[in-house]
Amino acid sequence: MRGVLWVVLLFAVAVVAAMTLGTNDSLVTLNWRGWRVDLSLNLFLLLLVGGYFFLAATLRGIEALVSLPRRAGEWRRLQRERAVHAHLRDAQFELAAARFARARRAAERALGLLDIGQPLDNAAETGVAARLLAAEAAHRLQDREARDAALGAALDQATARGLRVAAEGARLQAAAWALDDRDAERALQLLGGLPAGVSRRTQALRLRLQAARLAQHPVEALQTARLLAKHQAFSPGAAQGLLRSLAGQVVDAAHDADQLRREWQLLDPADRRDPIVAAHAARRAAALGVLGDGRFWLLPHWERLAELAPDEREAVVTALADVLPGLGPEWLPLAERALEKLRREPLVEAVVGMVYAERELWGKARRPLENAAATATLAPPLRRRAWRLLAQAARGAGDEARAIECEQAAAALD
Repeated sequence: MRGVLWVVLLFAVAVVAAMTLGTNDSLVTLNWRGWRVDLSLNLFLLLLVGGYFFLAATLRGIEALVSLPRRAGEWRRLQRERAVHAHLRDAQFELAAARFARARRAAERALGLLDIGQPLDNAAETGVAARLLAAEAAHRLQDREARDAALGAALDQATARGLRVAAEGARLQAAAWALDDRDAERALQLLGGLPAGVSRRTQALRLRLQAARLAQHPVEALQTARLLAKHQAFSPGAAQGLLRSLAGQVVDAAHDADQLRREWQLLDPADRRDPIVAAHAARRAAALGVLGDGRFWLLPHWERLAELAPDEREAVVTALADVLPGLGPEWLPLAERALEKLRREPLVEAVVGMVYAERELWGKARRPLENAAATATLAPPLRRRAWRLLAQAARGAGDEARAIECEQAAAALD
């Protein structure tokens, strides 16, 4: 279709030229130093147009000839740039294929091409990327000296050229490598050097969490895990389990009563409201001999014991059994309500019976203790403890035969 249009246009030009120039009898006279030249107007116009095109072609040829060295340099630089990017692609593919030595060589070839000839466009960014690839390959090859050298060069170049994103990426990658080396302090140092906005990113928080746990800094790990949970970096169930585990580590780090109280106050209010965490803290309080604090931390959860999930209820009830000595009368109404609402749970019956026994209410304690002691699914330590309390009650009532029978049942569970 385009060819047809050009033919039609050519015919139209021919017709117009024939109509305008065919009857043109005008002359053009040129005089120069006694010389005279007469030309028809049609020939003069043809020579003028032809001269214009000839001059334009001559000037363009001269320009092409003069710019030939420059264009040759641009062509060589373009070929070098393509080769650099080809080596970088090869390095990435070799890393993905776990061919780390080949990836390292490809990155080094890219760096070698960058260092010769005129600087390429975006040479700084390309150099940082090549050095990071070489450092990653060296890390996989466990060549820490070469890795650190490449990483240092990449950081220096990124900082000198103001490549903020490249520098941040290099620091994050270096922190991950430090964690692979089990060097938690180095990882925390690198992460601490990040800007505030970068340090709140999910990847940076994940690395900080790993480093804090590796360095055995449970408070920092717990705070970081809570930030990750707010960012929805974990599923709700995984986040809850992780937070409970870290809160338990914070509590376990206490070596005396005062330190335990300080660690408890350092916990987030949400952690202190968690029944599992409160039960763990109560057991730690029992180990340190501050039973009153343990009971105080369990009290809010016993007030709503029937509303707790089964695993939470089991943890709270079991923890109370560890902090029973010195129990006050304020626990009796709570024990009665728990027994009334949860009578079919042997664990609750066992601990409520122990509460009555602690307050020397042997008449109330006997039935739940007997039910708990006779339940084969109950944990042996609690059954053993129930049998021994029954033996104590029988001996107090003067029934020595029953006491011996209960002690024998307890001994059979040892």
